[in-house]
Amino acid sequence: MKRNPMNRVRGFTLVEVMVALAVVAIALPALMVALYQHVDGTGYLRDKSLAQMVASNKLEELRILSQARQSLPSGELSGISSMADRDWYWWLESQATVSDNLLKFEIAVAASEEQRDQPLFSLVAFLSSDLQADPGALSAAP
Repeated sequence: MKRNPMNRVRGFTLVEVMVALAVVAIALPALMVALYQHVDGTGYLRDKSLAQMVASNKLEELRILSQARQSLPSGELSGISSMADRDWYWWLESQATVSDNLLKFEIAVAASEEQRDQPLFSLVAFLSSDLQADPGALSAAP
């Protein structure tokens, strides 16, 4: 009996299937690690952005209060602020500069109190201690 070459069943051999499974077994963990790093990086950037917003809010609060009180705070302050349903720990430190009427403020923000030495975000600002209000500036504003 002659074999017809058209009747021969075509398919993958056992070796080809084993090689394909080995490739998948190597690629899947690498893909999972890359995905985990991406998700972890996204969370870190979200936290860093929120910490930057907390620091900016603290700086604006400092500017508003210093204008109202006509004085800038000195030394160190710390506290907790809420943003995005989370508590953020902040530390504010003021330092004198070589200029008599200029103070340096550093605001550090972290997700926990233990992270004070490694905050997520630090903001440095220089504010003038000359807080004399110009009475004509308020009436001239539109």
